[in-house]
Amino acid sequence: MHSAAVRGAAWAASAAPLLPARLPGPPRHAMAAGLLRVAPPERLLQPLAVSQRLLLGPGPSNVPPRIRAAGGQQLLGPMHPEMLQIMDEIKAGIQYAFQTHNPLTLAISGTGHCAMEATLLNLVEQGDTVLVAVNGIWGERAADIAGRLGANVHKLLKPLGEYFTLRDIEEGLVRHKPLMLFITHGESSTGVLQPLEGLGELCHRHGCLLLVDSVASLGGAPILMDQQEIDVLYSGSQKVLSAPPGSAPISFSERAREKMLRRKTKPRSFYLDMGWLANYWGCDGKPRMYHHTAPINSFFSLREGLAMLAELGLESLWERHRANCTYLCEGLQDLGLELFVKEEKARLPTVTTVKVPTGYDWKEITAFVMNKHAIEIAGGLGPSAGKVLRIGLMGYNSTRANADKVLCALRDALQHCHQSKL
Repeated sequence: MHSAAVRGAAWAASAAPLLPARLPGPPRHAMAAGLLRVAPPERLLQPLAVSQRLLLGPGPSNVPPRIRAAGGQQLLGPMHPEMLQIMDEIKAGIQYAFQTHNPLTLAISGTGHCAMEATLLNLVEQGDTVLVAVNGIWGERAADIAGRLGANVHKLLKPLGEYFTLRDIEEGLVRHKPLMLFITHGESSTGVLQPLEGLGELCHRHGCLLLVDSVASLGGAPILMDQQEIDVLYSGSQKVLSAPPGSAPISFSERAREKMLRRKTKPRSFYLDMGWLANYWGCDGKPRMYHHTAPINSFFSLREGLAMLAELGLESLWERHRANCTYLCEGLQDLGLELFVKEEKARLPTVTTVKVPTGYDWKEITAFVMNKHAIEIAGGLGPSAGKVLRIGLMGYNSTRANADKVLCALRDALQHCHQSKL
């Protein structure tokens, strides 16, 4: 008998005592044969097999054993007192990571992209003017979402690989008079780190809220929410925090909270309604009520990722990422590769970009590195597709040893990949 069939029979035998006594009528197998039109998928009758790879792309990063163990703990109910205590610990960890005292601080049950949606869904109303700084894919996505919500969207554009100056931003604020400015701190599609100093104060002087995406930068580069007067800051769990994707830290300033309270209409999403989420997370001072069943094990993992960040300390983590990025950049240049971001201060410490070398197919390079060295790196994304290779050293994976491994793999790829006629 086929091994899968044997396993299926064994499962059925072990489960049989749990089934209710058969009622009078046709045999159960005859009923099943008459009702079912889709057979059990053959692949699902085989054990799960996942290859072991070193993830040195733009994310996710590999999950350390401590966080994997946390995620494997037994479930708790979403309103269990122990679960609510863990959520409180997550909130405190986010406040440390963001450097904020904002009461409205929590984790979205979704990825960093979900936090982008939550930010805009809760703040934007029909006819609001929103200015979006676009120098890569994440600005493009934010502009798309704001437009779907009925906002008057204006784009502030910069060439790929460049950042926005305060003068650039002020010109946009004066011209468009927006209620909100969206900007990406770590643009992972191009490898650019956006300076934030003075930006919050500038926005507030013009009556504008500052919304910042830090999915690729949190923990890898300095960001100080309260000191930099950021109104909404969000991130993701799978980059420097080295937890599985599926939970997204987010925080709202008092200015942003007041904007939400002044809404004339309810947010278009119940699931991402910050009024409900604030209550579920104990941010509004009222008794907590059930809103949704949270991804419990993802929260366990996020809690441990934040604990490891707190133990290492933000300043130590920032320095580690800076040093490893510098080492990697020097090694890439020694290989004859050209860094995509020209200014050293504008290079994102977590994701480094190099131009696709002339005469090579980027897909062949990434496939070679994966197949021969079991290392994942990535090509460009959105507007940078076909232009760059992206190499990530973040969180658990940000080590000099990993930089050496990917440099060795790239040296091998440049020697063995067929030079295309591109």
